[in-house]
Amino acid sequence: MAAPITTSSPTAATATTGSYFVPMAAMTALFFLFGAVTNFNDVLMPYLKDVCQLTDFESTAVQSAFFGAYFLMSLPAGRILEKVGYKRGIVLGLLIMACGALLFIPAANTQAFGLFLAGLAALGAGVTLLQVAANPYVAVLGPARQAASRVSIVGVANNLGGTLSPLVGGLLLFGGSAVLKARLAALPTAQRLAEESALVKTPYLGLAIFLAVLAGVFFLLKLPEIDSIPVDETEAVAAPVAGRRSALDFRHLVLGIGAIFLYVGVEVGLGSFLIRYGEAQGITQLSSFTQQLVRGLSAATSWAAALFGQAPDPIDTTAGFTKAVGAVLVASYWFGSMVGRIVGIPLLRRFNDRFLLVGVCTMGVGLVLASVLMAGETALWLIVLCGLMNSIIWPVIFPLAIKGLGAFTKQGSSYLIMAIVGGAIIPPLMGFIATNGGGLRIAFIIPALCYAYLLFYAVSGYRVR
Repeated sequence: MAAPITTSSPTAATATTGSYFVPMAAMTALFFLFGAVTNFNDVLMPYLKDVCQLTDFESTAVQSAFFGAYFLMSLPAGRILEKVGYKRGIVLGLLIMACGALLFIPAANTQAFGLFLAGLAALGAGVTLLQVAANPYVAVLGPARQAASRVSIVGVANNLGGTLSPLVGGLLLFGGSAVLKARLAALPTAQRLAEESALVKTPYLGLAIFLAVLAGVFFLLKLPEIDSIPVDETEAVAAPVAGRRSALDFRHLVLGIGAIFLYVGVEVGLGSFLIRYGEAQGITQLSSFTQQLVRGLSAATSWAAALFGQAPDPIDTTAGFTKAVGAVLVASYWFGSMVGRIVGIPLLRRFNDRFLLVGVCTMGVGLVLASVLMAGETALWLIVLCGLMNSIIWPVIFPLAIKGLGAFTKQGSSYLIMAIVGGAIIPPLMGFIATNGGGLRIAFIIPALCYAYLLFYAVSGYRVR
């Protein structure tokens, strides 16, 4: 999911003559971290489904625990930052995330799904606090005229982290040597599950250490004071719009909240179920293109697994679709979103953004429905292509939804960010349908309906009335 970014426009007086390279590098690393931690859940969900012996519906609690924090923590995060400040808020958010990552160690030792969820909830809470604290800094780390380019940089970093983490996660959780796999397969089920659950300890211990070190870096780092951002003059003198007492009195905002809710839900839902959807296709022979892609990316990212003390064999592409192959396709799904964002920057400047939104939403409906009607590898790749369609939805819908709100703009923006909770609702809905008689193919009708609503918003729901 693309990180929501506040693009306040500070005046030139905000900038200093000092170098902003180090603070900007730190913020870019932070947004890379957002994407990596968030999208690792797409690999973690099928992994925990096996280790904890869950149904498709039960496994979706992974995303509910993580994205539910956006809804629960958005308003408290603002109050926390008022008391401790933005810099200390970043440090606190990183430490909360580190504690969440450490919970994975006792969770893996006991195979307790509840402890895994507690760890994910803490990670989500930390990310929420970080996002609320970090976003304003992007606007002040340099000249105001370059704010848009800084927003693009951290956005691409967010997507890059989200692309790489499923690749590394697939190698760590579903890779392993042939000898290890053979030994695990020969063990009794209970013992095999216990050893497989231990695979998650090393990456999350490494994550906890990294987060603690990063917290120390931010504690020592000199960052611009957030108080130096002046209040936008138009906001300071803005009067309430006639006849409106709340942002929710604007129809296009209310419909926009639903659009953001469903956009995040469909983006997370498709990524979460991509591996399970591939398993349901019964693919016994991969195409040469997919085999070459998997082998190439497996070799390119194997060095990352070595950082965690593991040396998995290259992913086997001769056995058809496996979870390890699926992790590569999950990464491809998020890579499409990153490419779309990069390409979308000049396109959105040249063409009408709403027309582009109509196009990608129409394609989203078509790709999902075509996938449901087809089978095999083709059905799987049609879903992967949805990542490309998702890339510009957020940056187009968000400004359309807050257009014309006047004095209620900030209030409307907070409601839209809280709508990220869609990532906690749509995946369980898909899982419920898949588990209770419908199967995954029927469950994928939900994303098609989400795209249909987004298309409605692009055609008429956006109009200010």
